[in-house]
Amino acid sequence: MTLVALPQSMRFDAPLPLQSGASIRGYDLAYETYGTLNADRSNAVLVCHALNASHHVAGVYEGQPGSEGWWDTMIGPGKPLDTNRFFVIGVNNLGSCFGSTGPMSINPDTGRVYGADFPVVTVEDWVDAQARLLDALEIETLAAVMGGSLGGMQALSWTLQYPERVRNAAVIASAPNLNAENIAFNEVARRAIVTDPDFHGGNFYAQAVVPKRGLRIARMIGHITYLSDDVMNEKFGRTLRGAVGEAAREAYHYTTQDIEFQIESYLRYQGDKFSEYFDANTYLLITRALDYFDPARLHGGSLTQALATATARFLLVSFTTDWRFSPARSREIVKALLENRRDVSYAEIDAPHGHDAFLLEDPRYLAAVRAWFGRIAAALPPAGAAHE
Repeated sequence: MTLVALPQSMRFDAPLPLQSGASIRGYDLAYETYGTLNADRSNAVLVCHALNASHHVAGVYEGQPGSEGWWDTMIGPGKPLDTNRFFVIGVNNLGSCFGSTGPMSINPDTGRVYGADFPVVTVEDWVDAQARLLDALEIETLAAVMGGSLGGMQALSWTLQYPERVRNAAVIASAPNLNAENIAFNEVARRAIVTDPDFHGGNFYAQAVVPKRGLRIARMIGHITYLSDDVMNEKFGRTLRGAVGEAAREAYHYTTQDIEFQIESYLRYQGDKFSEYFDANTYLLITRALDYFDPARLHGGSLTQALATATARFLLVSFTTDWRFSPARSREIVKALLENRRDVSYAEIDAPHGHDAFLLEDPRYLAAVRAWFGRIAAALPPAGAAHE
């Protein structure tokens, strides 16, 4: 059965206070829902997205082949997060470029495009905005919140900001904060963008240009960190001018001096594609939100103290070859939760795919998530019954 997705949008006029001390008003949140909300509204699952994803987490758009949601392997009828049993919500974060208010939107205070003036946003701000959307949907408590990578940080933050509203939380391929190496990769990517001659201090919209060169390099850096060394060698090795390289040269008119190895072709293809659809200011905002997230900071660096307020039951999943968000980082969260005597399930999957593994169809990974959501579904009231 094919799940058909329907994009929706909701307007919020009341100002949203931000962690920076600023606020934003007159904003829209793009979202999608899948499945049916049960009688007592107790089967809702919020799915939080990572850097370059959106609210389109599952299904396809009618009449648009190849429009599968970014986590379609995970979510849908009969899938690990089963939309026959759960009401799933995907929300596009503030500051993004896929329908929610962001740098490309009009600032109601000035009548001009926000551009570089869009306020700094954090993981905590996104969670607050998501909570407002749930309020509008009249969903008081989530059966679960789930996310991978940056989405996992949001899921973790939900359990701290709104512990009474979250019964379960799945934190996949994530971390309690970024280490220095991750912040460094983000900074190099940002510098590639801001030093592009077409960036114009973030106000490139008025110049009718796009800093594509910087976006290409930023995406190439990202892809290097998402894949494992084994996958890179298996897919590309040191192969010269293969079919991938020929296709890229034909599509993008590169010369033989430009591309000699298949890995070069792959990275350039990914960079070119990304620069066509992603906003440069959005990239800067979201990577900064990644850098800033650190719930232990307000507790003297103690993650155990930071997680003391969480009451949810947790699932954490990591992947052995993910060096961007290594298993050791997930184990830090597990340890802190156990020290608070919380209910925690942990799966460390021996997978060769690096950070991207959380998006792929690994049978052991999907089975672990399916079993976890199965236990949650078993605790839900029968159709039409009240939840105690």
